[in-house]
Amino acid sequence: MKPYTIALLLAGLALAGCSSKQAVTYTAPTTASNPQVLLLGEVHDNKEGHKLRFEDLRQRVEAGWRPVIAMEQFDRESQGLLDEAQKGCLDASCVINVMNKKGWDWQLYHPIIQLALSNHLPLVAVNLSRTDASKVVRDGVASSFDAATVAAYKLKDPLPSDLRRGQEKAIQEGHCNMAPDMMLPGMVNAQVARDIWMAKLIRQQQPRDVVLIAGNGHVRKDIGVPRWLNAIEPKLNVRTIGFIEPDGLQGSYDEIRKVAAQKRTDPCAKFK
Repeated sequence: MKPYTIALLLAGLALAGCSSKQAVTYTAPTTASNPQVLLLGEVHDNKEGHKLRFEDLRQRVEAGWRPVIAMEQFDRESQGLLDEAQKGCLDASCVINVMNKKGWDWQLYHPIIQLALSNHLPLVAVNLSRTDASKVVRDGVASSFDAATVAAYKLKDPLPSDLRRGQEKAIQEGHCNMAPDMMLPGMVNAQVARDIWMAKLIRQQQPRDVVLIAGNGHVRKDIGVPRWLNAIEPKLNVRTIGFIEPDGLQGSYDEIRKVAAQKRTDPCAKFK
């Protein structure tokens, strides 16, 4: 695949894990019990969704929960720098400046990072870097993992057909049905590799509980991180919450919080 094609593909993938739709009544957050792994989704630019999600997490932490906070917004290779930022920074703005990660509206993540610092909750970087994603697009899902992980997740086998179809559908819908068919296999591989890395790094935090902050597509039970968390033993107590706009994309979650649609310019214009 030509380099410019891979670059275009990776630029578009940011939308693939963003949104979802399902007609479920809003349920207020509860602090009664917390799972081993709580996956909290987002539409990346939806301010209301970010506020609701933060309030959910804040209430749980103020009630005494002390999970690790895993974030899609940081690439896994930057964990060392993130560790140093957490040791040396007193506020979230400092962490954001030290990390210097482009492509995110960091004001939306400022409250969660500050919550982590104020309560001494470790931040964990769990995303696949653009460099590794390019390799996965070219060489397949298994190419970014060691032999033990390939064996554990059976990555030498073809992806299950329902998983591949579901990812293809989500990617096409997230790209306004304009993604070229020739690009879909590589895009699916990159998305799946991201989900497996998130699941792998979440497991590495056990026995401490973990909250994942990621796009709605990543926290989907049917094709996202929960599927890979359940692919190997021991089984974990996992709960996933999607923060969904009324006309978002379909998906499967344990719970859905409906949020008003964010006002934005035509998201399909960039693909035209």
